[in-house]
Formats: sequence, structure tokens, C-alpha cells
Amino acid sequence: MNTTPVTIRGLLSEVTQQLSDAGVPTPAVDAALLIGFVTDASRGRVQAMALTDASADASVVEKVRELASRRAAREPLQHITGTAAFRSLELAVGPGVFVPRPETEHVVQFAIDALRQAARPEPIAVDLGSGSGAIALSLAVEVPHARVFGVEKSADALPWTRRNFEASGAANATLVEGDLVDPALLAELDGTVDVVISNPPYVPADAVPRDPEVRLFDPAMALYGGPDGLDLVRALSHTALRLAHPGALLVIEHGELQGEEIRGILAADGWRAASTHPDLTGRDRATTALRP
Repeated sequence: MNTTPVTIRGLLSEVTQQLSDAGVPTPAVDAALLIGFVTDASRGRVQAMALTDASADASVVEKVRELASRRAAREPLQHITGTAAFRSLELAVGPGVFVPRPETEHVVQFAIDALRQAARPEPIAVDLGSGSGAIALSLAVEVPHARVFGVEKSADALPWTRRNFEASGAANATLVEGDLVDPALLAELDGTVDVVISNPPYVPADAVPRDPEVRLFDPAMALYGGPDGLDLVRALSHTALRLAHPGALLVIEHGELQGEEIRGILAADGWRAASTHPDLTGRDRATTALRP
């Protein structure tokens, strides 16, 4: 029986190889994060322990190997740890709610900038389809003088949304249980909203995502947007027109090939200055427009 103690370096190498063999896109990063989760250490601390050949307790090794097997089966890392980092937030996530993506952090900046530049002491923002609350809570935390409303209808997502709204401590953020296609949604705000933002489901019904983490674990309600992926974009354009005041900003996240069609939808509805913006990798990621 092999009784040689396992080191953090050896465990890190073992898990990295396991995840690499399973096709995980960032095996070394995920391996370090899994070890850090089990040992309550930062990724930098894990690297330091590996460099100094620190030993790993048997219980740590067992737990890390258990979690690594789940990650190798392509369960999202965020489901395993129960958290997702988003801008300055640490959000609770799990089955039933869409895991927020790094590219959305860039999209949110358009809304944050608009709220900060609004010529009112208490600008209003509405996030349609709030999911984990990542967008709405980022707006509320980073623009504390704004009033922010996050709208979510999914019974599976709402427990996570509520949990994150409560944990944020953002008194200026209000969770609304509702459907963005409802013509009476937030009727009391009609014509007063400065920014409407949404990361709607935009995957076409027959375009099954390649990544197992998305295909197998993200909720279908948060992914698929009808035959061309734009059913909810059409609906939110109408809702946003009703909510927004003249000159207000609309921000929509979408797939990299959808910008032109979305600009056409918005122009046909009467929005002005529709413009599509690339993310940090150069892929079209968001379209903005102004309320006439």
C-alpha cells in the first residue's frame, strides 16, 4: 500500500491532468480553484502551497478528488462551489439559474455609465430577466443613488435571485416577480426609466450549445429564444419603450451574429441610434439604443 503523503503540488498536477483529459477549457485554473474551495484558500495561496511542497491532508485529497470528478463530468465549477464572481459581487448560484458570464460584466458597464451620467438625483434602471441578479445588483451596488428593479419570472431561478438580493444589502434594489412580456409590468414606472437592460435568452431553438456546461446545466428558459433566438428581444423592445423616458438607454446582450438583426428590430420599433458593440475578444456582444 502506497503511504507516500500527497502534496498540494501533486494534487494540483493530478487534478489538472484529469480535467484536461475531460476537455475542461481551463483545467489548471479550475484545479486550483477546487483545491482552494476545499482548503478555504485563495488561488494564489494554493499556488504558494504548491511551490513549497506543502502536504495535503487525506480528507482534503478525498474531497478534492470527489469534486474533480464532478467537474470532469462537466458540471459547472460554479455549481460545485455554489458561487459565481461577477464584477464586485459574489453570487450564490446552482441548478435552475443561469450562471453569469464574464462577458456580461462588460455589457453592464454601458448601463452603469448611463446611470452615473443621468441628470437626475435618483435615476431608475430596470433589468429584465434578472436570473441570479448579477446585472441588477451590480447597478445597485455601483450606482448607489439609483433605484434598480430586477424582474424575474422563473420559479427555479427566483430562490437564487431572492437570496442574492437579500445578501447584497442593496436597499436601492427591488426584486419584482414578473414576466417581461406582461403589458402591465411595472406600469407605475411608465415613461420614467433611465436605463433598461437585459441579457435575454437568445439561442435559436435548434442551435444546441456546444459546451456541456451550458447544454446540460443552464436552464433552457434562460438559453432559448424561439426559432431565431430573438422572440424575447422583440418583446423587451416593446416593454422598454413603454418604461423608458425620451433619451433613455436600452442595453441588450446577444450572440455575436445577431447585432444587425437586433438593430433592425429596434429601428422598426422606433428606437434611435442603435449601435452594436464588441466585447474584449472582438465579438459583437451588446446592442444599445436611445428612446425617441
